[in-house]
Amino acid sequence: ESCTGGMIISKLISIPGASKVIDCGLVPYSNKAKQIYLDVPKFALEKYGAVSKQVAELMIQGLKNKSNSDIFISTTGIAGPEGGSKKKPVGTVFHSIYIKKKTIFTVKNFYEGNRYKIRLKASMFSINETFKKLHSIM
Repeated sequence: ESCTGGMIISKLISIPGASKVIDCGLVPYSNKAKQIYLDVPKFALEKYGAVSKQVAELMIQGLKNKSNSDIFISTTGIAGPEGGSKKKPVGTVFHSIYIKKKTIFTVKNFYEGNRYKIRLKASMFSINETFKKLHSIM
């Protein structure tokens, strides 16, 4: 998680029994942390920006190289109130989801609201989409 700041894992671990299925959660918030902990190449961050489809997918790739988990979720976005641009306004979030042996699924969404609401909406979208994907393959 980046823009959600750990909210996804927080929501998931609030469910009793979560320790049976959850390995870890990471919050590589800065570009440097994305490079160190997820092996996101510096050139990709410079070329596409941290808030991009490419970086969301590279975050998944980095996670896959470091963990044997079956499911990976990444989010990167602009929760505001500052930091947006015409091309990537506040509320822009890229969600990537990977379920073992499937391709990476990435969605770009725009959320309205204050910083907390954008983070909450982005977190809930990632959780709901992951459950939908799981349900569709079962």
